[in-house]
Amino acid sequence: MIELLYATSTLVFVVAGLTMAGMAVRAYVQTSRRAMLHLSLGFALAVAGAAATMISAFITDFDGAKSLLLVNSLLTTCGFLLVMYSLVTYE
Repeated sequence: MIELLYATSTLVFVVAGLTMAGMAVRAYVQTSRRAMLHLSLGFALAVAGAAATMISAFITDFDGAKSLLLVNSLLTTCGFLLVMYSLVTYE
């Protein structure tokens, strides 16, 4: 049951994150502001961390949870740093 809940919440996060990344790409195309490109990359990295962690967790039957969490934290942190950078550099 907990695996189903984890997969569902991760899939919702992935869909929401990719939607935000798509909106940022559309804003970049319309405005040519590099901050929107950084924003879309930030959301894409956060989504990649969540998706990679979920896929790896099910493939390895949740063995090596510490390394999975480390990868997730690293990609999510880099993603959110890019989101913050896009907010700071937005003109």
